[in-house]
Amino acid sequence: MTTPVYDVILQQGRLLRPSGQSETVDIAIQDGKIAAIAPQIEATTHLELNIHEQLVSPPFVESHIHLDSALTAGNPRWNQSGTLFEGIEIWREYKQNLSLDNVKQRAIATLKQQAAQGVLFVRSHADVSETSLTALQALLEVREEVKDWMTLQIVAFPQDGIYGNPKNDELIEEAMKMGADAVGGIPHYELTREDGVRSVHRIFELAEKYDRLIDIHCDEIDDDQSRFLEVVAACAIRSEMGSRVTASHTTAFGSYNNAYAFKLLGFLQRTQLNFIANPLINITLQGRTDTYPKRRGVTRVKELWQQGRNVSLGHDCVQDPWYSLGTGNMLDVASMAVHVCQMTGTSEIDACYDMVTGNGAKTLHLEDYGIEVGKPANLIVLDADDRTNAIRRRAIVRFVISQGKLLAETQPPQTTWRGAVS
Repeated sequence: MTTPVYDVILQQGRLLRPSGQSETVDIAIQDGKIAAIAPQIEATTHLELNIHEQLVSPPFVESHIHLDSALTAGNPRWNQSGTLFEGIEIWREYKQNLSLDNVKQRAIATLKQQAAQGVLFVRSHADVSETSLTALQALLEVREEVKDWMTLQIVAFPQDGIYGNPKNDELIEEAMKMGADAVGGIPHYELTREDGVRSVHRIFELAEKYDRLIDIHCDEIDDDQSRFLEVVAACAIRSEMGSRVTASHTTAFGSYNNAYAFKLLGFLQRTQLNFIANPLINITLQGRTDTYPKRRGVTRVKELWQQGRNVSLGHDCVQDPWYSLGTGNMLDVASMAVHVCQMTGTSEIDACYDMVTGNGAKTLHLEDYGIEVGKPANLIVLDADDRTNAIRRRAIVRFVISQGKLLAETQPPQTTWRGAVS
């Protein structure tokens, strides 16, 4: 019998299954796909990685980030108030002088940083409020340039509102024609509530016309009267597009009175809406005008999860006018969710890990995501033995395999005791 030959074999890794259970297996990769999974694989290989019971997981999914503004913190000035709205003003100043090369250089640098930490699928918003559409064009070019090692989705995002400028409605439709993957919006930042409602209807109209996904910055404000999520839910029910629709942020949901919130949760059960929370940013930007008690500024993640809604998490910002910190590490995001959303039960911590992996894949409508024979060989190996320990210890991603090739390898730091320990 001929001994099979594989490109890569991962030996004795603790494979994380969709059920959350794990088992120790060998994984063989050939021609960019997972060729075999078994307790032990006898074969010849070009690259053998002995995993030693470390966690083998599907890659992290970054559900919500703004690559066009990444790595601009402090330029042209720092956000001294730490508010969402000062960040918008700083970005408005900065984007007047955007160039293709500038956006592409920062975006690719951020994507490389993310990929080294196990992120292989990213959804980025691109500001389409400027007539040049420079940010969008740059990210569309980046999408093409990184496709051999990273899957990038682009959302056409009107940062200044669809009706905040007479030309913005035309610009967002032009973005659809240019090839954006999804249409976005920001109804709570439109000039009036009526404009906000109209913008949601326009977003659904464009998505149906061009057959695109929807991802709306929805109610990212502390105002308990900001209630555009109900408009999104109604449009999703009537259009039957629910699973293709994402409501990002929805931070006002955390400020609604419970009578209204429970009514809304009932409506949401009739939809298949996806939700994205961005706990690092939301806990930082929201509640700035509160004295005490201060709001957490994060949507009702636990309640949505308990109800069976698909909730994923995003980093949102990496060193930009809204958030001067961050490295793109999705375990930081998951850990913040554990704390801010008070999801400290074992199953809840595991759920937060799922929110940066499989749940994100569902939000992005990814096909062939996961570690199964025949699927593309996209996987990561973490210096941990389960999901909880991965979050608890911010586990190093030892190996990143993208489309069957070893993309990145990181050695965990080692500590040597030099003094006496009693």
